[in-house]
Amino acid sequence: MTGTDSTHSPVPFPGRRDPRTPAHTHASGHAPASGHAPAVRCGIVPPYLLARLATVDDPRFSGAAEAARRSLRVDDPIRSLRSAAPHATALPVPPAAVPGVTRRTISDAQHLQTLPGRVVRTEGQPPAADVAVNEAYTGLGDTHQLFWSRYQRDSIDGRGLPLDATVHYGQSYDNAFWDGERMVFGDGDGEVFNRFTISLSVIAHELTHGVTQYSANLVYQGQSGALNESVSDVFGALVEQYALGQDTAAASWLIGAGLFTDEVQGQALRSMKAPGTAYNDDVLGTDPQPDSMDGYVDTEDDYGGVHLNSGIPNRAFYLVADALGGNAWDAPGQIWYDTLTGPDLTATATFAVFARATETAAVTRYGRGSLEHEAVRTGWDGVGIALDPLRAAS
Repeated sequence: MTGTDSTHSPVPFPGRRDPRTPAHTHASGHAPASGHAPAVRCGIVPPYLLARLATVDDPRFSGAAEAARRSLRVDDPIRSLRSAAPHATALPVPPAAVPGVTRRTISDAQHLQTLPGRVVRTEGQPPAADVAVNEAYTGLGDTHQLFWSRYQRDSIDGRGLPLDATVHYGQSYDNAFWDGERMVFGDGDGEVFNRFTISLSVIAHELTHGVTQYSANLVYQGQSGALNESVSDVFGALVEQYALGQDTAAASWLIGAGLFTDEVQGQALRSMKAPGTAYNDDVLGTDPQPDSMDGYVDTEDDYGGVHLNSGIPNRAFYLVADALGGNAWDAPGQIWYDTLTGPDLTATATFAVFARATETAAVTRYGRGSLEHEAVRTGWDGVGIALDPLRAAS
């Protein structure tokens, strides 16, 4: 994309938490009830990228710039903290629920910002005439399929929760998000961003925020927030690879491939294999993700750099998968899933705590000194997080 601005991507203000508001409180100032967490709109497009696009002064991309400004207003960090009652981390299963059976409902917001919108397709109904409806429906099913068939997790909550999504949200809305209850997809501006149902990794990424909500419940701030984002990238990539039948070597390891229009010089929003290389565009700038702790970004923006520093654990996972070869949804995905749902993570886990928990998970399932155990250690070492030897159980 040729434009008038050739500087690199900045990390501006969107996503900065008001320092007067503790990380565990709602915008109203009230702390969440015990066992609950505020549901942040976890959007797939980083706020720094939208802020960059919002400042573009080029008549060819005026529509994209205005769409980015509208999207940032929708995604304002204060208003994106839901003021409604927080969600429990476990919901009762309706009596009719059958384990492992997908129950999808797709709604159409009709370009309004009112949810859920008009129901347009439910489980078992034939494809609609609307491609976004069908992409959302299929993407929900593909995500459910991986978690159920490989990890025996029944839907997002592990208890058969119905999967709901809304398409055509807002006017040229440049994002997709999980709001604590449902997936929501914008149509993009058509100049820089395509429709957000076009990428399976995006759909699976956002749904995995729901899995995290119902398991480790990682706080969306700082390193725990970057882990929250990374876990979503990991399983977003795995859902796509599983659906396509791709092994580690054949996979692209891109998150959001297809989201950019042909006007953009870039492949995707992020690369797990090579963080910092997903795009290099004279208008959007250069992908700013670090690939190791040497490049760690210390910032208050973007909830403490959650979309930036997630590149570090992303690459660690890729290195584990690359070391083991074969299908990444097998041992690497199992280790990450065991870690996410196991007892060793707190909601405020750091990279080091998460790394140690993955090592423990690998040893528990595959044995001390196993190929899987050594691959985990090598993967984290490759991003600058060295793990001291585990002490033998007494």
